[in-house]
Amino acid sequence: MQSFAISLGVGASTLAILNFFAAIADGTIDPTERRMMGIVYVVLRVAMVLILVTTLFLIVAEQASNNIGALSAFAFGPLTALAILFSNAILMSLHWMPSTFGPALQAGSWYTLGTLAALKSLQLTNFTYFEFLLGYLAWIVLAVGVVNGAMAWMKAQRDEHSETAPPSH
Repeated sequence: MQSFAISLGVGASTLAILNFFAAIADGTIDPTERRMMGIVYVVLRVAMVLILVTTLFLIVAEQASNNIGALSAFAFGPLTALAILFSNAILMSLHWMPSTFGPALQAGSWYTLGTLAALKSLQLTNFTYFEFLLGYLAWIVLAVGVVNGAMAWMKAQRDEHSETAPPSH
């Protein structure tokens, strides 16, 4: 169930970013675009709840057989990404997270969870928490660069078209 939820979240996060880019390409988000983005956000919330429930279940199961301190770096990695994912979602909903970082932090967190799920299926989970943090930070930096680069490019395209457009009467 957790793998399903992560896959759902990664896919919906990808659609959320792409829908956002498509919606702001002309400089405004119209009601139809806003409605479609709202549907994707509902799917993201469902995925987040499923991940939270399954993660808590897995932690309780692990705690029953070991103590929480015995959890590996691989176990703490997703918990870190989830904490940031949820915190950022709340901050974005409250409009306290700047759009320069919020969407990229969400995408980077989702892709980190997806990468961790892929590494788990390949049994490549023997890394330190510090190595996880370096990888996570790399995803976030990449996501910030891609999201802000795309937004800057779209703004430049809009500005270029508005300068060359004939005056309206």
